[in-house]
Amino acid sequence: MSKLRESQLRSSRVLKHSMLRLSFTLPTAVLSALVFLTGCSSQKVADRVAVEPLSAPTYPFREAAAESGLDFHHFSGASGAYYMCEMVGPGGALFDADGDGDLDLFLCQGSMLGPDKTLSDAKFPPSGPLGCRLYRNELSSNSAGAPSALFTDVTAAAGIDLQDYCLGAAAGDYDNDGDLDLYVTTYRGGNHLLQNDAQGIFADVTSAAGVQDPLWSSSAAWVDVDHDGRLDLFVCNYVQMNYATHRMCKSKAGADDYCGPQVYVPEPSQLFRNRGDGTFEDLSISSGIALKPGPALGVLCADLNEDGQIDFFVANDGKPNHAWINQGDWKFREEGLTMGCAVSADGTAMAGMGVALGDVDDDGREDLCVTNLRNEQITLYQNMGGGLYVDKSGPSGLANMSRPYTGFGVGLLDFDNDGRLDVFSANGEVRVIDALLQAGDPYPMGQVNTLYRNVENAKRTVTFELVDGGPAMAFAEVSRAAIFGDIDNDGDIDLIVGNNNGPLRLLLNEVGQEKSWVGLRLVTADGKRDAIGARARVECAGQPPQVRRCHTDGSYQSSCDPRLQFGLADATSIEQVIVTWVDGTQEVWKDVPAGKYTTLLQGSGSALPKTE
Repeated sequence: MSKLRESQLRSSRVLKHSMLRLSFTLPTAVLSALVFLTGCSSQKVADRVAVEPLSAPTYPFREAAAESGLDFHHFSGASGAYYMCEMVGPGGALFDADGDGDLDLFLCQGSMLGPDKTLSDAKFPPSGPLGCRLYRNELSSNSAGAPSALFTDVTAAAGIDLQDYCLGAAAGDYDNDGDLDLYVTTYRGGNHLLQNDAQGIFADVTSAAGVQDPLWSSSAAWVDVDHDGRLDLFVCNYVQMNYATHRMCKSKAGADDYCGPQVYVPEPSQLFRNRGDGTFEDLSISSGIALKPGPALGVLCADLNEDGQIDFFVANDGKPNHAWINQGDWKFREEGLTMGCAVSADGTAMAGMGVALGDVDDDGREDLCVTNLRNEQITLYQNMGGGLYVDKSGPSGLANMSRPYTGFGVGLLDFDNDGRLDVFSANGEVRVIDALLQAGDPYPMGQVNTLYRNVENAKRTVTFELVDGGPAMAFAEVSRAAIFGDIDNDGDIDLIVGNNNGPLRLLLNEVGQEKSWVGLRLVTADGKRDAIGARARVECAGQPPQVRRCHTDGSYQSSCDPRLQFGLADATSIEQVIVTWVDGTQEVWKDVPAGKYTTLLQGSGSALPKTE
């Protein structure tokens, strides 16, 4: 197929998806006018009514990967064999690799798949170097004085040489030496622990640390499970698929297609305890985590039942989600069904992929958001307190709006800094879309990504509306990872979208700067690492308090900015910030300024009495 034909098909897909997006957001009369006008190309120019040109709209994001030096293009390793693992990557990590205060980017890359396949067999040959990539953020100012991110590929200089079929990444300072390390998941190639030497140089210490995982791993997360000051590791594993057990399925139209996870045996997840000497103890079986297999794709580490202990929420693909509740002494019990977050409101186990946790209704409790397959929905589990969750996908509007899409990476972010958490979903099919295949699309699984605004209403119920994302979100691609963080340090959330068998997208926020904000970095008492699991509550006069959790987990096969970002709408000052640390102690700060990032060190605030 010629490049011109591919371009025409891509443009057609973008137009179709853009019209679909408009059908959600514009009044019927306006849509009718648009349809009429698009059919009037033969009308004489002199006969048309002159209208005043509209000012250019400000869309939420601007796509800036190429101009920022991000030339990454994912290679799926597809050869026409339809190995299931081809369409699940890529993921990555936004993290400060060199300690200079801005976010660098690690990206997972695929490799050729098949026992007898070489690059000459690739259906979509790689357009750049294979192997995972590390890009350093050379944050500076542009000609107008605004912050500007420019990325430089420093993979080789950083000592990174990963040629496996890599899928996901998790960043965390596991050795408490003040710099961020990486854990990288792979498809049955053995995962990798990359230790940072404080200069941005990484060494593979997987074997010495004891965190090998020969299974098909997806997402991973760092968290201090037992509050001993050391980060432990949770690893999601998917299904038992290898070249010997591989199966090929058919689309509804009879074309060759990928199979779903239901044709394979699910794998158990793993839990590793950090011993503090550079090694880990595998507690997967004794903790109970490995006794109930997935297939797991997304993981969150948080106190789900408000008892002060770290629990795990795991999104399973085609099986009920797991809520692993901490019983103490490294024992966990799965309680997803009794807590109300295992299945949908009608009792259906859906294809859980990406996960996000955040307080969407400003009641101080964090709610769960899970992406699923097309014709299912984005599921919003509202936290009712005491470990009870209720599916509010329908009443919130998310169910109907998200049903046309297959969602993977997902985040709860306040993109417009109005103080309410919105939803972004990275979308892309997992099976062939027959209409696109029949139209000659070379990779017929593309969908546009979606952004849902959390809107205020008189009844104070959670309601979302679909946002017109403009050109930056008009690409119909096979999106997987969604990685969130303030890449240019200007006070609003930007994001990275990893596309399967496609180019990376950098979406820079264009609207958040219009409102007030505050950023916080929560740091452990020794000043060495982010206080993963701590929570901050920001209080401003005339506004509901906002609560955010320090974390890098969530989304899909990704690791996000651990800093906390609060949109303050029109407020220009903060009354107080209350931080609840991982050990349950609380401190308050009264002098935190708006419009900048402030580091809050555990022990430097005014202590509050510990609540029972």
